[in-house]
Amino acid sequence: MTETKTDADTNAGTGADTETDAGTGATAPGTSSGPEAFKKDLRTYLQDARDALLWKLEGLSEYDVRRPLTPTGTNLLGLVKHATAAEALYFGETFGRPVEAPKPWITGDAEPNADFWATPEESRELIVGQYRAACAHADETIAALPLDALGRVPWGDRSAVTLHHSLVHMTAETQRHAGHADIVRELVDGATGQRRDGENTAPGDRAWWAAHRARVEQAARTAAASAAADGVAADGAAGHL
Repeated sequence: MTETKTDADTNAGTGADTETDAGTGATAPGTSSGPEAFKKDLRTYLQDARDALLWKLEGLSEYDVRRPLTPTGTNLLGLVKHATAAEALYFGETFGRPVEAPKPWITGDAEPNADFWATPEESRELIVGQYRAACAHADETIAALPLDALGRVPWGDRSAVTLHHSLVHMTAETQRHAGHADIVRELVDGATGQRRDGENTAPGDRAWWAAHRARVEQAARTAAASAAADGVAADGAAGHL
C-alpha cells in the first residue's frame, strides 16, 4: 500500500524564515511566507499529484489503462480525462481563460460520467496530451494572477472563488484521484508507489507482501470475532436488566 508522504513533506516547515537547500541553493518548500511563497507551495503539491496520476499509465496496455476495476467503472485513463476537465474548469473558464478540454458531466455539459472514461476513438495520446495542455494553461493562470484574484465557477449560481481557493481545490482533488489511481494500478499489475521508483513503499518481495497481507487479514478477523463476542455479551446483559 502507498504512503502519502511527498517530496514537499520531506522539506516542509512552518517558520517564516527562509531556508535553502545546501546542494542547489533553492528555497525549500514551506520555509518562507508571503503570497508568492504560499502559491509556490500549493503549486508544488499540485504538480506532485499530477505527476503521480500520469506515471500510473506507464507500461500498461491499451486495455489495462481503460478497463474498469470497480463497480462504478473507475479506470486509469478516465481519471486523467476527468482531471483534465477539472484543471480547465478551475483555472480556465472560472477566470475567463477558456481552454479546449473534455467537459465535466457535473456542469450539465456532458452525459453522466462522460469525463470518467475514454471512448475507443479517444486515444491515450490524445487524453494525455490534453491533460498536459490543460495543466500548462493552468500554470499560466496561476503565474499571471494573484492568490486573491476572483473568478466564477461556470455552472449553478456561478459562485465567486479566489485563485487560492481553486489551487487548494485542485490540489486536493488531484491528490484524491492519484490515490484512486494507486489502487487501480495495484489491481492491474501490482505496481505501487507514489513515484516510479516506489521508494515511499515499504521494501519487500512478493512473498513478504503476501505474508503481510495475511497478517492484516488475520488481524481483521480477530477484531471482528472480538467485536461479535462483545456484542453477544452486551445483548445478554441487556436481557437481564
